Amino acid sequence: MERPRRRHRLATLAVAGFAATILGVSYAQEAKKKAEPEERPSSYAPVVATESLAKTMARMKAGKPEIEKRHQTLLLKRYDLADHPAKNATMSRGKPLQERVRAKLPKGVKSWEALAAMSPEEIRSQGLFPAGFLPLPHPNHPEGGMLFPKYHIDEVKKQEGRDLTRFDLDYDLPDHLLPEFPPPIFLTTRPDLTKMADGKVVGDVSQGKLVTIDNYFELFSGILNPKQLEGLRLLVTPFPQQQFNQTDDRRTERASRGVVCFDCHVNGHTNAATHLVGDIRPQPFRHRLDTPSLRGVNIQRLFGSQRAMKSVEDFTEFEQRAAYFDGDPVIATKKGVNILERGSQVHFMGEFQALLDFPPAPKLDVFGKLNPKLASKSELRGQELFFNKARCATCHPAPYYTDNLMHNLRTERFYKPGMIGDSGAMAAADGPIKTFPLRGTKDSPPYLHDGRLLTLDDTVEFFNLILELKLTAEEKKDLIAFLLAL
Repeated sequence: MERPRRRHRLATLAVAGFAATILGVSYAQEAKKKAEPEERPSSYAPVVATESLAKTMARMKAGKPEIEKRHQTLLLKRYDLADHPAKNATMSRGKPLQERVRAKLPKGVKSWEALAAMSPEEIRSQGLFPAGFLPLPHPNHPEGGMLFPKYHIDEVKKQEGRDLTRFDLDYDLPDHLLPEFPPPIFLTTRPDLTKMADGKVVGDVSQGKLVTIDNYFELFSGILNPKQLEGLRLLVTPFPQQQFNQTDDRRTERASRGVVCFDCHVNGHTNAATHLVGDIRPQPFRHRLDTPSLRGVNIQRLFGSQRAMKSVEDFTEFEQRAAYFDGDPVIATKKGVNILERGSQVHFMGEFQALLDFPPAPKLDVFGKLNPKLASKSELRGQELFFNKARCATCHPAPYYTDNLMHNLRTERFYKPGMIGDSGAMAAADGPIKTFPLRGTKDSPPYLHDGRLLTLDDTVEFFNLILELKLTAEEKKDLIAFLLAL
């Protein structure tokens, strides 16, 4: 009987050991789950859609009102969005500029002068950095994607029958805070096509029209050479994009032909269409993008607010290969990325873009400075401030008012990093940002790389605080007067 008992004890020990091993693995797995987040962040977007388009659309349409209400609450908490047109300041074709500082002062601070008198450390420790000077979130930051103003959507639909409406989201800023539409086109090769009257553009190559695939040939044949004309054709030809494509992972009700370069860079300028930059991860750290103007790319040497690409050809190719798809080449392949050929397409597109000129500035001389015979006293005082006390020319030297470099404003000196309300966006360090040209800046509201500064008044107030300039109220007015003359 001894041998069976021994076998029984060995079997019991084996079972116990096996159980202990299983329990050990279980405890180890549980500990690992507690130590690691349930979902690891990924650089990639999901490739396989597990939800039908019908269900996605129903879910997002149902959630749209709450998302937009939340974002409008954030905007109204930060800004005065009312229509306050300036009496004597217009964009090139005559749309009134908006005036006044729109960012709201923090509670308990009586004036902008009082805020500017504080040190960055005091503002940070007391949480007094204006909310309107923090990064501006996308209307639905966790989702992101291209968004176009309604007037642009309506005109494209009228001309082409192409619908840029998203079922999940609408554009957020009021029309009066945006650039004029459609903007005029100025060509470096044909300045004679620009007609001026009373300081306003009354005629240009666009003839007051939105340039699209329907009319580009009629408008530009005989003005451009064949290469440039082909480049323009490609700039107004629709190609698939992350939200606008033919797959079931899109944000349009019907399958979409896509977007065109000039849907954001309208007439080679901008309509303030917004997006999230594709070169930052994870999602909360991605910056909202305010579409920059393409005017004057011929004198620029860096492209992209932070990408620092070295040519407009690089930028053009990158946009369709990557930025159109949130910087994800895997999802781009699924959605139908259009691979441009460098020699016969990208080059032609770049050649046309290099013809886009700044708007006329009648008060500037050949060196980009004010002609004293034409300028007002306020403008001349503003110029003196720009090149001296306000230190603007450190980064924005004449004649085009860019140094073609990147600079880090280190705005994080003034606030503690953290989530911006429940927007899903993170207020963190911006890092180095490209110096955008200031020639024609009155035509390009809102300002800064993410559009957080709604007016030139906001812009001057922001830099007065960030650079600790201690400008007086009168000096700020003179500085704005000079910026309007550029």
